[in-house]
Amino acid sequence: MCVLCGEFVAGPHWTDRKHEDAVREGRISEGEYQTLRRRGRIARARVVSAVLGHYGLRLDEWSGARYILRDGKGRSEIVGDLGGVWVAAEKLLGRAPDPLDPAFLERLGGGR
Repeated sequence: MCVLCGEFVAGPHWTDRKHEDAVREGRISEGEYQTLRRRGRIARARVVSAVLGHYGLRLDEWSGARYILRDGKGRSEIVGDLGGVWVAAEKLLGRAPDPLDPAFLERLGGGR
């Protein structure tokens, strides 16, 4: 448990583990690993923001350990990993985002 925030400390989420083998095998340094991990988290946050932007939500990477999901009304939710984003999105929206919503699919498909 983290003595500062009172949350349980878990290992990295599977989406953050891409380069762990390279560190263990000595192909990259721990510093390079942290840089690549952070870049990956920022890139994933951009993709999720593009998807959830249809619902007026935005996801930002925060400090290499958390994500912050925000809505247009100034509300936010802190989530530990990408798996928690969808629960937080439902909470902020007051409903589950519908992946089969025709307007959503049209936006993702770019009009195709």
